[in-house]
Amino acid sequence: MSKNQIQIFESKRIRTAWDEANEEWLFSVVDVVGALTEQPTPRGASNYWAKLKERLIAEGFQLLTNCQQLKMKAADGKMRLTDVANTEQLLRIIQSIPSPKAEPFKMWLASVGRERIDEVIDPELIIDRALETYLKKGYSREWINQRLQAIQVRKELTDEWQDRGVKKGIEYAILTDEISKAWSGMTTRQYKSHKGLKKENLRDNMSTLELVLNILAEATTTEISKEQKPETFEENMQVAKSGGEVAGIARIEAEKRTGKPVITSKNNADFGKLITDLIDMP
Repeated sequence: MSKNQIQIFESKRIRTAWDEANEEWLFSVVDVVGALTEQPTPRGASNYWAKLKERLIAEGFQLLTNCQQLKMKAADGKMRLTDVANTEQLLRIIQSIPSPKAEPFKMWLASVGRERIDEVIDPELIIDRALETYLKKGYSREWINQRLQAIQVRKELTDEWQDRGVKKGIEYAILTDEISKAWSGMTTRQYKSHKGLKKENLRDNMSTLELVLNILAEATTTEISKEQKPETFEENMQVAKSGGEVAGIARIEAEKRTGKPVITSKNNADFGKLITDLIDMP
């Protein structure tokens, strides 16, 4: 199951998850019920769904027997189990909810499903969508080009780690920290703290030069790994450090030539203000 995502229906947040195995979206039923019945609170939506679920089961609604639960972030910020349904199950549930929003929701549901399936068939659409999103946030095209390149380089690195038996999650994070420390002098957490970030994506808050050096570090790590073929996690850590050191050397040289540090405390908010100031200049 892929990472949970948020979809928007008429300003209402619908928690979703993409099921890779079955190639379909799973939707939080409580969120859908809340959006269609305009419940003022998550508690109201939960109560409505609990009663509706009882009635549907009593009516012999077979599809509900296959409904599953997934952990999704609740309103209080905690990960909690919630009922999820695929498109077929959800359409049946919607039919039992008297709401003028039912038809618009069905159209929205079809659109969401089509977009993700289209992206599976043609991954270039994902890039187009990312480009559009970054442009709306005010990033320059030059920065966006580097950011999209960083995404590709990161994917190649994680593919290589997977081939080497590195486990997703904590081991990926440890190796990423090794790369980061080697070129920037900071772990990912320290780097984010330096920029005043919390949950925001670090790469989305890097300058163009920071991004370029991070790309160099990760791309070099990938190439070294392909050549050395590390077999243990300790060997992968050494490769990660070596790849980061290459970018670290480049960073030091860049700072000597420019006379200023590459690592900046500026983040997306600062870059956005800079872009706005340039646009507003007479």
